[in-house]
Amino acid sequence: MSSEKEDAAAPRRRLSCTKYFDALWFCYSPVHQLQQYYRLGALDNCGGKFAALYDCLSLKTKRASEIEEILETREKALPHIWSFRSPNEAKSHWQELFGHLDEEE
Repeated sequence: MSSEKEDAAAPRRRLSCTKYFDALWFCYSPVHQLQQYYRLGALDNCGGKFAALYDCLSLKTKRASEIEEILETREKALPHIWSFRSPNEAKSHWQELFGHLDEEE
């Protein structure tokens, strides 16, 4: 009985590969390929999208506990979206990027 409560308390992620399949499907569409050709001058080989789908499908073959561990490790390895700076670091970075705007012509 207590193990059922523990299972209910810990939310399990449901791994779905649908978004990776959709991304790969769209990557091979003429719309995306022409857009890439127009922007970059080359067609997209969709290697990254295929690798993401393959990775997702390979995760599906593992036990739920292994999937949770792998996904948590990946989340921790992602860099934070913000970089925090001290006031002095922020000032020097601002001057590096926008200091030329203060100069008189």
